[in-house]
Amino acid sequence: MSAVNRPIRELADVIRSKNAGPHELTLDIIFKTREIFQQVIASRAITPQRIAALYSMPPEKVISFVEFAPAKAIKITLVRPWICGDVGDNDIYGAQQHAPLLMLELPLSGE
Repeated sequence: MSAVNRPIRELADVIRSKNAGPHELTLDIIFKTREIFQQVIASRAITPQRIAALYSMPPEKVISFVEFAPAKAIKITLVRPWICGDVGDNDIYGAQQHAPLLMLELPLSGE
């Protein structure tokens, strides 16, 4: 089977962001099925380097990247560009920072 790029919005039930303290932001991606999760992990289509590029930050600002198979999830922690509530912070809860993830297209085996 050949791989076909599919929008992450079709593959995940949950794509969200939230504060992980005043200096960090957590991104969660929870995939619809175990098979999709396993294919995405095997493809290496989501990596700390790709996340850093999506968020226009150096890779060292991606401080945690966890593939959690029991939940079919990837959890990523980033350094926030602004301290929560500081001048320039436009999302005090960190709840709107998942938007760059929505642009991802991931290779999945064709059906």
